Amino acid sequence: MAPLKIIGAGYGRTGTDSLRTALNILGYTTHHMKSYNEEGGRTEMFTEAYEHPEKAVDWDFIYDGFDAAVDWPTCSFLEPLMQKYPDAKVILTVRDPDSWYQSMRNTIFLIHSASRRDPSRQNKPKVNMVGKIILDGAFDNPDLFNDEVALKAKFVEHNERVKRIVPKERLLVMQLGEGWDRLCDFLDVPVPSNVDYPNVNKTSDMRKRFPELTFP
Repeated sequence: MAPLKIIGAGYGRTGTDSLRTALNILGYTTHHMKSYNEEGGRTEMFTEAYEHPEKAVDWDFIYDGFDAAVDWPTCSFLEPLMQKYPDAKVILTVRDPDSWYQSMRNTIFLIHSASRRDPSRQNKPKVNMVGKIILDGAFDNPDLFNDEVALKAKFVEHNERVKRIVPKERLLVMQLGEGWDRLCDFLDVPVPSNVDYPNVNKTSDMRKRFPELTFP
């Protein structure tokens, strides 16, 4: 279905799954970390693209079947994707750095760490990609991840860099918890009637999905 019409530039845990759900309600088919089918080499292709940015990437193949993409790993490839899909609009989801870091620590970092300890999962392509790409390898390096000050600074700098490099007419910056209005105006589509903007993938949702883990 590519080319992409929407590129999500926001880090995970900034409402990206809610945005994915919202875009799907609006008629898009949206790629997200939860969308993975590890068959076909796409996971490994993201890792290859990250490790060897000098090589050509078949983005149309990677995003085959999707016309929008949010969350990691997409947000790590903003510049090449903007060049490949010059008509795509960019959505940057943001939140307070303190609450972002705590959400990362209390959810997907715990899940990834548990996957690394599980012999049946520790070398899965998706797990390897997460460890390599998210926060430039911080998930596989506790010293890096536990440096809260540095990671929050990285989060802020990423958001500011997106604002610098994306033309204003192509960019929407969405705060966590926003509703439909500005999104639909940006995409030039009507606000869905009688449908609340989604609020999914909260920490409480993850507790239900991963009952074997102890969440703070």
